[in-house]
Amino acid sequence: MWELFTHPSNIVFSISLCLMFLFGIFEIVLTLLGGGSQGFLDQFLPEDVGHNAELGVDADHSVFTKVLDWLYLGRVPLFVWLIIFLCAYSLLGFTIQALVNQFTNMMFSAWLIAPACVFLCMPIVRYSTMLLARILPQDETTAIYSDELIGRTATIILGNARQKYPAQARVQDQHGLTHYILVEPELDEVFNQGQSVVLTQKTAVGFQATNL
Repeated sequence: MWELFTHPSNIVFSISLCLMFLFGIFEIVLTLLGGGSQGFLDQFLPEDVGHNAELGVDADHSVFTKVLDWLYLGRVPLFVWLIIFLCAYSLLGFTIQALVNQFTNMMFSAWLIAPACVFLCMPIVRYSTMLLARILPQDETTAIYSDELIGRTATIILGNARQKYPAQARVQDQHGLTHYILVEPELDEVFNQGQSVVLTQKTAVGFQATNL
């Protein structure tokens, strides 16, 4: 086991595991002192990642922001997310190297396995962070994702809506807040002003809906 830890091909994973323990100890010390890492590194995240990404129903996020959001960055303190990443990255690397060594008596080169594990560990990091985010206490917020409006009843308030020609509608979310969105029929029909419709799916500019 020690040979696996000190093997030159695994030096990156060994360093990652050591950093994970150091960061973990640092986080525990901060918590005992009544603080924690909240906000310690989060200032380096884009403003529209995490909870802020939920603000604005019609917000247009970049691919980079969507990737960060997929990784649940911003849902837990960035310092904690980094600990999860280092743990998943190092343990996955050691596991792959141990299995390869068991069957071939060889190990992947560090130049090959180190960058490969960065991508391979991301699903593990995502779901681990997702579980932790459900456990950690969160600030109350009335911000929502636009997908949460699907299934709700909206009222056409300006113009008539046809396919490819959306009209403005009003809809209330689960918090009772009103949002103004663009709605077009999912089928070949016309929604008249004042008509109530059910939102069925998100589009590039708004929502599609069906007759109530």
